[in-house]
Amino acid sequence: MLTEKPTILVTGGAGYIGSHAVLALLRAGYEVVILDNLVYGHRDLVETVLKAELVVGDTSDRSLLDRLFQSRKIAAVMHFSAYAYVGESVTDPAKYYRNNVLGTLTLLEAMLAASVNKFVFSSTCATYGVPEVIPIPEEHPQNPINPYGASKLMVERVLCDFDVAYDFKSVIFRYFNAAGADPGGLLGEDHNPETHLIPLVLQTALGKRESISVFGTDYPTPDGTCIRDYIHVNDLADAHVLGLEYLLKGGDSEVFNLGNGNGFSVREVIDTAKHVTGADIQVTECERRPGDPPVLIGSSDKARKILGWQPQYSSLKEIITHAWQWHKQRHK
Repeated sequence: MLTEKPTILVTGGAGYIGSHAVLALLRAGYEVVILDNLVYGHRDLVETVLKAELVVGDTSDRSLLDRLFQSRKIAAVMHFSAYAYVGESVTDPAKYYRNNVLGTLTLLEAMLAASVNKFVFSSTCATYGVPEVIPIPEEHPQNPINPYGASKLMVERVLCDFDVAYDFKSVIFRYFNAAGADPGGLLGEDHNPETHLIPLVLQTALGKRESISVFGTDYPTPDGTCIRDYIHVNDLADAHVLGLEYLLKGGDSEVFNLGNGNGFSVREVIDTAKHVTGADIQVTECERRPGDPPVLIGSSDKARKILGWQPQYSSLKEIITHAWQWHKQRHK
């Protein structure tokens, strides 16, 4: 039995999902070192809430990585540092392939040099592209329709090859729409620019925006708006801890979807936000955006079965309530 839990390097640990994973690791008794370039991460949350060691730097900096691995006894890496704006990936794909693919490859090579061979990877349902079946299983064909999804799929293929060549073990999590905030109000979502529906709706409720745009009201769904799978960020973080522990116990490389298993439409999100906030949220109906599938829902049965993952916050009301508590105090 391990009496002292090992040290985990978390790249992108000052960002939205990464910071929640760091908090879950700390609560589980792990030592954590955060590597973040602070392009989108929040130093204030690391210093005031997480109080974990922060190394400001980039995954493409091999000499920094080598020093990190030489100076600390790191048992595994959780990798969240990626650019994740789909639209930007279309207009500036070089940025995405350089950071998401080359930056990750540099990190993996530094891990190999330091004999660290356990890796938890933040991937995405965007690797699937337009779904052929709903809910989407892990075996679904992967045909990404944008450079962001393609960059994540490239890393997945690198990890598969590293497993064969170097006995390098990874857990790949393909997740759907991360949402919500720490129920205690310690952490939450704070992107700039913000592109996610729930924070945009809540910004409208706070008076930071005049209205929320609904892109497409004529989809083949019950209310005509897109349906998406929203998963609470704390449930995502818990899954990452379980994935790490699976690898530390000698588990083989695996791929898991992480989703709620339920779909909620854009109108349902707005109506629920109106109920939670008590605000009259104005809606602007717009044309469909190209490439938006009508329905995206994932099957997380495999993660439940193999990792024993049990999401705690599956209701849309809970997810929005926690996000609202965060946004009210973060954006006064």
